[in-house]
Amino acid sequence: MRISNGPGRRSRALASTALLVASLTTVAFTAACGGTGGAGGNSITVYSADGLSSWYSQQFDAFEAETGIAVDLVEAGSGEVVNRIDKERANPQADVLITLPPFIQQADSLGLLQDSGIDTGAVPAADKDAGGKYVTLAENYLSFIANPSVDTSHLTWDDLLKPEFKGKLQYSTPGQAGDGTAVLVLLQQLLGKQGALDYLTKLQANNVGPSSSTGKLQAKVDKGELLIANGDVQMNLNNRKDENTRFALFFPAAADGKRSTVAVPYVMGLAKDAPRSSEAKQLMDFLLSAETQRSLPDVFAMPARQELRDAPATVAGPTASEVLRGVEVVDIDWNTVRTELDSDVAAYQKATGS
Repeated sequence: MRISNGPGRRSRALASTALLVASLTTVAFTAACGGTGGAGGNSITVYSADGLSSWYSQQFDAFEAETGIAVDLVEAGSGEVVNRIDKERANPQADVLITLPPFIQQADSLGLLQDSGIDTGAVPAADKDAGGKYVTLAENYLSFIANPSVDTSHLTWDDLLKPEFKGKLQYSTPGQAGDGTAVLVLLQQLLGKQGALDYLTKLQANNVGPSSSTGKLQAKVDKGELLIANGDVQMNLNNRKDENTRFALFFPAAADGKRSTVAVPYVMGLAKDAPRSSEAKQLMDFLLSAETQRSLPDVFAMPARQELRDAPATVAGPTASEVLRGVEVVDIDWNTVRTELDSDVAAYQKATGS
């Protein structure tokens, strides 16, 4: 497997999809042939939101050993990978897209996906598109992380507004990162749309600034550059195992003590006009196979296949289910989120000045 990271970005979130697309810069892929994605030869290209790279490494190598088809992986923020595919319409590079909601729904609405025709019968209807455009690959959930110096046992949303976190708190940008968008969506559910904007306006006094990638915040929290950041359960638990980081996972509580989160699954689809669509379908089938899905608990994700939702892990450490114990998972209509995303991000920008 060959990996290329997407471009780092410090520009503020843009509500308009067209402006987001225009702001992207070219990413150089690491394909052996020296191409820029959609590599020639017997290889395919996957554009993915960051967080699953260690699992991809194992599974893509296994796929290549089984089929002789190599996989080039490009990782970036959830919105960035969709925007890149949109930018490349005239010269498609990606074969498979894997990203978080509502960006997978956005990709579909932009005509960037096609019906893969693969067998998704083992995945519950609620976790896939009825038209065959996308299907959940792995279940995951929004979380927050804190440096070990912070006592997270009773942290509330209001606590995050305290002066002690000024310049020491950061969350990924709504509209660019899936986990950052999930922060906005969860607060909308808890406080209403205006209440969420009011809260995030106050939080801006402590916020370091925008970040298009949630994954980049983990090392900063571990080193103490940040005390608090957002994340997701799978990525955070896996990072603690692979990188030996020491941050704690937590879920901010409301005033009544109730802790909540939203699901932010990894969802995959076949890119429209994929250069290697036949091989891409083989990979998608492989990733949804029971054998491959059984390995997801070892990277702290939950399999998408219904019969494997409680599959055990073979590695030490708390499982995603254990971390979520006592936390309410709030149901979200991601299609509605997608249709309102541009206006919500614009309102967020105006309220926070970001």
